[in-house]
Amino acid sequence: MTGEDSVPASLRRLWGMSESSRLGRPAALDVDRVVAAAVEIADRDGLGGVTLPKVAKSLGFTSMSLYRYVGSKGELLTLMADVAVGAPPDIDTDDWREGLRSWAFAQRAVFQRRPWLTRVPASGPPSGPNQIAWMEAALAIMSRTRLDWAHKVGILLLISGYVVQSVRQYNELAEGRAEGQGQVDAERAYGRALARLVQPERFPEAARLFSSALFEALPSDTPDATVADADFSLGLELILDGVAVRIVRSD
Repeated sequence: MTGEDSVPASLRRLWGMSESSRLGRPAALDVDRVVAAAVEIADRDGLGGVTLPKVAKSLGFTSMSLYRYVGSKGELLTLMADVAVGAPPDIDTDDWREGLRSWAFAQRAVFQRRPWLTRVPASGPPSGPNQIAWMEAALAIMSRTRLDWAHKVGILLLISGYVVQSVRQYNELAEGRAEGQGQVDAERAYGRALARLVQPERFPEAARLFSSALFEALPSDTPDATVADADFSLGLELILDGVAVRIVRSD
């Protein structure tokens, strides 16, 4: 058995290893065309709009013909995710904190452009070339620290998971708001309503929160993106504070 033969077919397709066409005839389709069509549908209609029949129809083929190029709907989603996330930017810094911050914001920008990526089920650890490139970028940023591999991978997964969760939550809250209502106005209305409902005898700390100036602090015309950036930065800095403590302990 050769080294290539020991690699599962799904991983060979993910890494673009060529598959021999039957009888030497040129294939009418290939994996790249199938995945590109699926990504185009997801960009237009969301992840829920991606089905094998729709992808096949957009290419002018039958659904069954796609199984020569993708083994299942799950494999198609994995292929789509790796293509859609693209390559990471070059992050040239010796400061691990600045580097991880830039890495997180770059990944967030990808998910903001393609929010359907946050809905792709995690069927396993990162395994595609673009996903490994993002992993490489984060590991390179942490390479000057004394963190062991387990901590580096844990930090990478923690930050990546935070990015996915924050983008998904932001989109869900935006979808749930009344038409034309901005995030600041929605938070202000929430704070005022709960201030009237939450009784200090039952929820003393929550009552103090809702009676504070937190939900009234920003002007109504504050752009949603500004609020989202601030919320994201706060959570990210808390994570990086924890990383800093772990790095000190590893020295």
